[in-house]
Amino acid sequence: MGAEVSPASPSRYKPGLATRSALGHPPVAVRGRIVTRPPTPAKPLIDSPFNVVLPAKTPAQNRASEKRSLGQGVFRKCEGCGAVYTAEELADAWNVCTACGYHHPMRSSDWRRLLLDGGRLDSWDEHIRPADPLAFDDGKSYRDRLARAAKSSGHSESVEVGRAALGGHAVGYGCFVFPFMGGSMGSVAGERLTRLFERSLAERLPVVLLHASGGARMQEGLLSLMQMAKTVGALGRFRRSGRPFISVLLHPTTGGVAASTALLGDINVAEPNALIGFAGPRVIESTLRTTLPEGFQRSEFLVDHGMVDVIVARAEMRATLRNLLSHLTGDR
Repeated sequence: MGAEVSPASPSRYKPGLATRSALGHPPVAVRGRIVTRPPTPAKPLIDSPFNVVLPAKTPAQNRASEKRSLGQGVFRKCEGCGAVYTAEELADAWNVCTACGYHHPMRSSDWRRLLLDGGRLDSWDEHIRPADPLAFDDGKSYRDRLARAAKSSGHSESVEVGRAALGGHAVGYGCFVFPFMGGSMGSVAGERLTRLFERSLAERLPVVLLHASGGARMQEGLLSLMQMAKTVGALGRFRRSGRPFISVLLHPTTGGVAASTALLGDINVAEPNALIGFAGPRVIESTLRTTLPEGFQRSEFLVDHGMVDVIVARAEMRATLRNLLSHLTGDR
């Protein structure tokens, strides 16, 4: 039910010469060669023609494995130009490559620090937690998947909502959590979004919602698909009040989320090169047996065709949202 989410790929990005990072250091290139001696075969436990004996690792191979394990998470390679950074350097640049400007996905906690005054969010409805109404099991139970997603992401669901301040403006704020099951929208995510619009309406707050999702959550079946109509209905009631809704489209915004609230903002703001669409491009090409235009479903393509209002670089996102809120609310 969710859309195909392919890895981010450059659209209009052209890798340029590497520049210095936010810390003043050039991108790091990691290269090396390991010379090993011939392995010593291990002795089989049982003398049998069916024995498969794996060669023992040499000390050099053990050291190489240790280096690889120590290096995991330390270095990050730009998906746009291939420049290599330390994770700390990339984080200091808000996950934007300083060589080519490629925008890598960023965690919801980093978005809070980037956008919100003091990085503070007064969360709403954290007590609403997902259940397993269909007892879904596809080889692994849905309950186990939820527990694993919560542990790895640090969140209880795929969206967080609450009250915050952005450039001095009180707002109802929401952000999808892509590391939680691909930001998929289930019953609890839909309920939290519905309550975001309803409570913001009651408190006369504008809403800023950051979208990053693979679509509806298949483990909840029709209960998940129902959230599309539910959230759009709540958004419709909110918009009739005249309060502004700013939708921010991150990479990727696809499936049922793209087909519901994502493109219904008074202003639709997108990051550069974000994948935005219902079905993934490979699915469309295989179904229609056609070749799609270059950059199809990327934010630049959507701006050219009137689906997105403006593309904003991450470094300018806070200032842009603050200015939009000032214009749309009249500094109320």
